[in-house]
Amino acid sequence: MKKVFTLFAAALFLMHVAAAEPQGKEKAKPIELTKTAFLEKVFNYEENPQEWKYNGDKPAIVDFYATWCGPCRITSPILKDLAVEYGEEIYVYKIDVDREPELAAMFGVQSIPMFLFIPVNENPQVAMGALPKESFREAIDTFLLKKDEKTAL
Repeated sequence: MKKVFTLFAAALFLMHVAAAEPQGKEKAKPIELTKTAFLEKVFNYEENPQEWKYNGDKPAIVDFYATWCGPCRITSPILKDLAVEYGEEIYVYKIDVDREPELAAMFGVQSIPMFLFIPVNENPQVAMGALPKESFREAIDTFLLKKDEKTAL
């Protein structure tokens, strides 16, 4: 009887752990931004059009994309993976250029996907095209998180 109870308790525990894991990963995903959310979370160009001032508390990647764009569909799962991988270290934002044409125009988006890499206290950098996962990791580690500089000290 003790063995049956122990096996039953172990099975319940494993089911609980297996069920809990996807829920945690579901929380870490790219965040879709509207103009209003962009002005609040990233950069309020209406209040301060002359000088870049990032509003976030950790580095970010902004993905300018469209649902019909083939290269955008290639990078979308990569960004989802990176949002999970880097968790609380960075924000991953997405802006649909068809729904938010003013934001696309503000940043001169002429080809998609276009990515804005935003460190906390520096000016952003732009990259275009369907980047491989390793290129994103390198940009995140060296430009956004400055991991190479920290380990060199």
